[in-house]
Amino acid sequence: MLKIKNLNKAYKNKNILDDISLETHSGKIVGLFGPNGAGKTTLIKCIVGLLSYDSGEVEINNSAFNYRSKSLVAYYPDREFLYDWMTIEQALDYFSHVFKDFDIKKAFSLIGSLGLDPKLKIRSCSKGMLEQISMSILLSRNAMVYVLDEPLAAVDPLTRDKIIDLVLENFRKDSTMLISTHLINDVEQLFDEVIFINNGKILLHESVNNLKKTYSKSIEDIFKEKLK
Repeated sequence: MLKIKNLNKAYKNKNILDDISLETHSGKIVGLFGPNGAGKTTLIKCIVGLLSYDSGEVEINNSAFNYRSKSLVAYYPDREFLYDWMTIEQALDYFSHVFKDFDIKKAFSLIGSLGLDPKLKIRSCSKGMLEQISMSILLSRNAMVYVLDEPLAAVDPLTRDKIIDLVLENFRKDSTMLISTHLINDVEQLFDEVIFINNGKILLHESVNNLKKTYSKSIEDIFKEKLK
């Protein structure tokens, strides 16, 4: 579904991504973990087409990434992307016109299941509500690859659990999802596989089940051990 081959990116003669290769498959939710400055956001921007890379390849569904590939990728950035003057209803209508694969009926259903009023102004929403709206919009795309950069970072534990349930209940099994996060313990139940990255290099890419069998530790403890 998503394949990266020998990806390299440098800024001012410093390697940010150093010969990165990885592959994910449909039906898998993959966690991307690394300390600040590890290269996570740079990698994500290369995957979604927001940043050029110096060498290597990014493939979506066995085809080299190009302008058509962007329609196959749903991206959740690490900053707010909703217009605050809109109502929730207007935001959903807007995204239905921006993305051909946007399922507006599903979006309204998800918003309703979360108890949110479609007539509510975006500027009146709390951070937790904004996360729920943003995730509902993302999950209403019929994309092949979903890429999320630090979701859930600013929400309380109760809202976080609600959003995790939303993802698990609505994740399409014919797609793949890559989530970058620092909240490893809090969202560990989401992941089928994890990738550890540091200094622009992949330290580990393994299934959660295999890691737990091998180490008998939490994913966060394994991550800390690998960084030593």
